[in-house]
Amino acid sequence: MDMSDRKIIAENRKARFDYFIEDTYECGIVLEGTEVKSVKNGNISFPDAFAEIINGEVWVKNFHISEYSFSSIFNHDPDRPKKLLLHAEEIKRLTRRVDEKGCTLIPLDFYLKDGRVKVTLGVCKGKKMYDKRAAIKDRDVQRDIQREFAGKLRG
Repeated sequence: MDMSDRKIIAENRKARFDYFIEDTYECGIVLEGTEVKSVKNGNISFPDAFAEIINGEVWVKNFHISEYSFSSIFNHDPDRPKKLLLHAEEIKRLTRRVDEKGCTLIPLDFYLKDGRVKVTLGVCKGKKMYDKRAAIKDRDVQRDIQREFAGKLRG
């Protein structure tokens, strides 16, 4: 997929730190009118959001879309579960992975593609504490290497 045709609205960096991401799926999301406007303004919060498969449908929970400030009394419920749009085969595949391997479905980022709000849904496995420490160490080493390299370029 070409990354230039998508505008990232929000990323879940915490999920990339807390989980091993085994696979990703691009999903549509069912939103009401005022929700779309709030999302496009970036008024969303999803640090502990997750997706659940209920009766063959995928739903995102703990995903907060703030009320649209310019709306009338017909505003949306900020914390209602939102339905994700996937093909039936993809949902079957996800159901098997979640049931058999103990994976979790986590929204990784929200973005606009051709004017529509899309979600990158990650099939994730939780990291243990030592995995997180290793990730921090790797990040620090990479930062030190970048500093060394930048210092040699300047001087």
